[in-house]
Amino acid sequence: MAVFPASSRRSFLLASVALGITATARIPALAAPARGGTATLLLSAEPPVLTTIANTAFNSVYVSPKVIEGLLTYDFDLNPKPLLAKEWSVSQDGLAYTFKLRDGVKWHDGQPFTSADVAFSIKTLKEIHPRGRNTFLNLVDVQTPDPLTAVLRLSKPAPYLITALAASETPIVPRHIYEGTKVAENPANLAPIGTGAFKFKEWIRGSHIVYERNPEYWDQPRPYLDQLIVRFIPDAAARSIAIETGEIDLAPSTPVPLSDLERFKSFPDIAFEPRGYQYANGISRVEFNLERPFFKDIRVRQAFAHVIDRKVILNTINYGYGSAIPGPISPNLTKWYDPDLKTYPIDLAAAEKLLDEAGYPRGSDGVRARINLDYVPSGESYPRGSEYIRQALAKVGIDATVRSQDFATYTKRIYTDRDFDFAFEGMSNLFDPTVGVQRLYWSKNFKPGVPFSNGSAYSNPKVDALLEAAAVEVNPNKRVEQWREIQQILVEDLPAIDIVSQPELTIYNKRIADHTVGGEGVSGSLAYAYVAAS
Repeated sequence: MAVFPASSRRSFLLASVALGITATARIPALAAPARGGTATLLLSAEPPVLTTIANTAFNSVYVSPKVIEGLLTYDFDLNPKPLLAKEWSVSQDGLAYTFKLRDGVKWHDGQPFTSADVAFSIKTLKEIHPRGRNTFLNLVDVQTPDPLTAVLRLSKPAPYLITALAASETPIVPRHIYEGTKVAENPANLAPIGTGAFKFKEWIRGSHIVYERNPEYWDQPRPYLDQLIVRFIPDAAARSIAIETGEIDLAPSTPVPLSDLERFKSFPDIAFEPRGYQYANGISRVEFNLERPFFKDIRVRQAFAHVIDRKVILNTINYGYGSAIPGPISPNLTKWYDPDLKTYPIDLAAAEKLLDEAGYPRGSDGVRARINLDYVPSGESYPRGSEYIRQALAKVGIDATVRSQDFATYTKRIYTDRDFDFAFEGMSNLFDPTVGVQRLYWSKNFKPGVPFSNGSAYSNPKVDALLEAAAVEVNPNKRVEQWREIQQILVEDLPAIDIVSQPELTIYNKRIADHTVGGEGVSGSLAYAYVAAS
């Protein structure tokens, strides 16, 4: 049996126990990698863009790294490994990160890749990326002493930074394509040009994306696949059928109803891979729009916390997969997770009293307030969970209308138009809470139009100060304590109710080998994937 790091081993074993599989369930490569063939990747929702330079919408992280690369990649321990950077060093004071870049790398349009592209990309990420303002908060300059050297200069240490440079998180884009344009609106976001293993060929909206092998890829003989097709199948039943019939080779992020997993175990050509999510660490949460007068009152939010039962969502909606969480951090991030945070016991009488005190008595029809609940259109847990939340709130006189929409409409409604009351959504903790969690609660990260940022419009000066201190703290023990205090305040203020850590599995056809080779899993490049001998 392979030996995994403690954090990876914990996630792997939890998923394995739930599914009744063992570490040997991952089928090893049957032969040396061979060129040729096509793999088909399944996404449950169509991404709004094909790059992550300005948008981290859920499924964009699966497509962007196929074309656009990062400086580094990561193993299952999240140890950095070379990608566009072949060497790197960090100064003793933590204020300079020096990257030596690969020579001879070319963009897909034939232009040379240089340090100028790195400088442009990272400066752009700091300005417009949903998490970039957090990640590169202390960045003061990116120096380019020569075409193959980039030096990140910081005003303060950033202890998480070396783990933040994967392709999906910190994509390096071609300066000559983006410079002088509105980056978020550049057509290259829909037809990307990168340095990666695959070249973009076409995007048929509502159906699929086609990528072709990059014959001039710097890491020969990879990629092994001639073609990669990404299909969008929004219907859960249709996704299950496509996997069963062999139309789909790779299906990440558990895209089928959890009730189907037991049945899938009986199919001889299908297996499960629980690894490859160390970089993501997703959770589900209920987020309140604190710009709405109804939710400005803490008593209303407390009432909701006394009504929405995490255990019902875990056991009924998620069929027991995952784990209930008291706060914003997944238990997979072991050192940051605090299991002893304050919780609100399910107590309908207490909820009714709080709503009365907040000035929302029941009307003659028994209704206290009518509001809208929007859910992220990603998988079946969110619509089913939203229906449960609607029914639970009805018991205390809250009439919630559940609204469904496509992914682009959802993100625009929540983050641009601000046309929502509360939402049931998924968010990634990512590899470090300063990157994955701070963005959701830092007042300086509330910027309408920027998706997956501070959607609640939460602002607490004490939390801001703690977040900013933890982002530069080099003492790991002190940093953990800072995050413990942040979590304690958040469960008191309740800008959101954190529900469960999401069970993440890749369902795959055994004919595709080496699709998951590190902590980024299928959201990596797939440069190593190949069709195994039958």
